[in-house]
Amino acid sequence: QLQASGGGLVQAGGSLRLSCAVSGRTFSNYVIAWFRQAPGKEREFVAGIRWSGTSTYYADSVKGRFTISRDATKNTVYLQMNSLKPEDTAVYYCAAGFGPAIGTLTKFYRYWGQGTEVTVSS
Repeated sequence: QLQASGGGLVQAGGSLRLSCAVSGRTFSNYVIAWFRQAPGKEREFVAGIRWSGTSTYYADSVKGRFTISRDATKNTVYLQMNSLKPEDTAVYYCAAGFGPAIGTLTKFYRYWGQGTEVTVSS
């Protein structure tokens, strides 16, 4: 089970931190990723991390602004989002898929959280 939280309304240039709490199974061999879906658009990959923490990968659109990390003691993956832009507005989902490759397509991810909404005003 994955539980996403931390979304909200923020002005452009601001920051938010999303959390994805994982439970119910062992994810040691999994990849945890964040996707987002804006109204009328397809769900797109944002960032991913191996549960071991040894590797991360980012979409070009967020590279240098977003940071994905995980706290194994809390079974939680975070997405720190800085320098937010109006085009970052979307519902953000966390997902888990079997590793080690960090896939960017939704079909690689078996487990999904419920989504948390991020709105960036200009």
